[in-house]
Amino acid sequence: MKQYLEKVINHQALSVEEMDGAARQMFGEEVSDTEIGAFLTGLKVKGETPEEIAGLVNVIREKSPLKFSNLTSVMDNCGTGGDGSQSFNISTTSAFVVAGAGITVAKHGNRSVSSKTGSADVLEHLHVSLSLTAEQMEELLNEIGIAFLFAPHVHPSLKRIMGVRKQLRIPTIFNLIGPLTNPVQLESQLLGIYRRDMLESMASALHQLGRRRALVVNGAGYMDEASLAGENHLVLLDRGEIIQFTLNPEEVNLPIYDLDQIRGGDSRENAEILRQVLNGEKGPYRDTVLLNAGLAIFANGKAETVQQGVALAKKSIDSGAALEKLNTLVEYSKRTIGV
Repeated sequence: MKQYLEKVINHQALSVEEMDGAARQMFGEEVSDTEIGAFLTGLKVKGETPEEIAGLVNVIREKSPLKFSNLTSVMDNCGTGGDGSQSFNISTTSAFVVAGAGITVAKHGNRSVSSKTGSADVLEHLHVSLSLTAEQMEELLNEIGIAFLFAPHVHPSLKRIMGVRKQLRIPTIFNLIGPLTNPVQLESQLLGIYRRDMLESMASALHQLGRRRALVVNGAGYMDEASLAGENHLVLLDRGEIIQFTLNPEEVNLPIYDLDQIRGGDSRENAEILRQVLNGEKGPYRDTVLLNAGLAIFANGKAETVQQGVALAKKSIDSGAALEKLNTLVEYSKRTIGV
């Protein structure tokens, strides 16, 4: 670890191969917590590069006990968290809308870290199982078109690193990479990030990780979701090409809302908001989901424009297809696990 630590302390970037070596040492027994903490701090001070992000993610995905063999054309729409907005669970709600539009969604997520309620907290309240096997998840993805991958079950090797991160009490590269570590080999992705300065770097990392198409977004108010509060900053990755653009609500015929109007609550309250949206209730929650689901559908390539994506998101909700995805996932959980 010493050679890698010296490089980052001297503000020298690591190659993908060097980061691979450093990551394997971090997950080994010979490196101390102090060395791991120093390395993560050095990376943060230097600034994390796409190669360093991709190198770390490759090792984490390799170490996941969950392996999938018969999946194609799958996407995720997970955000990094960390924006402090206390919003309702936008990406979780949007995942059902995207699935209802005919796109297979492997929703990666965790319990609350920086917000009141994480995706796992809400789905657990809705009686979606967090403990399915890889075979059961693969069955769900192939037959229903949506599954939830609970991060601690997917990545048990990160338990020690989590302890170091708690001791550091500062954001590190691990606050950026959660959505990238989905063990399913994704073809496309919508990635929300709380750091606007990392948009292009994350798009480049997604390219190195094999995404055909992806959209990285930092919303108005620096949310890790697209926001109806004003101008959103985005980077589109399309077969290796990286395109920067901005998007305002009026460009997709959606109203402007203050961020206070999309605040959430505890798992019970956010689960109720999720159901209200999927049941067609109109207002700021629905419109925010329409924007984010529309962006995901565009990121997947099913829609040629964001506006077409929003239209398909509306159809998914209003036809009942999005709600049916949730109900089917709940019924599968009850039948399989008895939750």
